[in-house]
Amino acid sequence: MIICSCNVLSDNEVRTVASTATCRTTSHVYGCLGCSPQCGRCTRTIRKIMDEVLDGVEAGSPVGGAAYGAPADAQP
Repeated sequence: MIICSCNVLSDNEVRTVASTATCRTTSHVYGCLGCSPQCGRCTRTIRKIMDEVLDGVEAGSPVGGAAYGAPADAQP
């Protein structure tokens, strides 16, 4: 699912960076994905995804509503 329409970033991309990166900031995620924040609306969602990955919470848990409704590997 696209979580950043300005940079066209998906939740899967953010999860991948969050699980492999050593720095744990949203600006580092943007940098690893070759972009920078534009409007900033997605920063909270990126932070939530990073926290899920770092805490080992399953993506399908009822934490974030529809954005977190299905496991990342189950999406087309």
